[in-house]
Amino acid sequence: MRALRITLITIGIFQLALGALFLAAPRGTASLLGLAPAAPTWANWLFTMMAARFLGYAYGMFVAARDPQHHRTWIDTMIVIQAIDWISTLTYLTTGDVTLRQVTTASFMPALFIAALLRYRPHRIPSTDPSTAEPSTSTTSTTSAQIARG
Repeated sequence: MRALRITLITIGIFQLALGALFLAAPRGTASLLGLAPAAPTWANWLFTMMAARFLGYAYGMFVAARDPQHHRTWIDTMIVIQAIDWISTLTYLTTGDVTLRQVTTASFMPALFIAALLRYRPHRIPSTDPSTAEPSTSTTSTTSAQIARG
């Protein structure tokens, strides 16, 4: 569980940093990544919306790190996000629309994040609902609730 928590916190830090950068300075962050020529100013609106999602998922990763067993949805959706990120990054790299210098860690970190999340992800949430508990192996007594369930 420790490895999963470290992975979730690491992903959260990446999300927080990207979110903060794109929210505070969308044009400057795009320039820092070497995305040129500069996009029209309306692209900053897309960058700030993207920043909101980065920040939201940073929060989700930190929440999941506190109790991964009960926050699998955050983990599962991050696996999907990282897969989409990686596939789209590789696609844009192979078409020559972006360079390795521009995509920096996006060329390999999603694959590492996916591998770690799949490797350490909790597989089953223990149920606290008594109605979903394993049936008793004892045949000596049958309750009215068991009879009603059939």
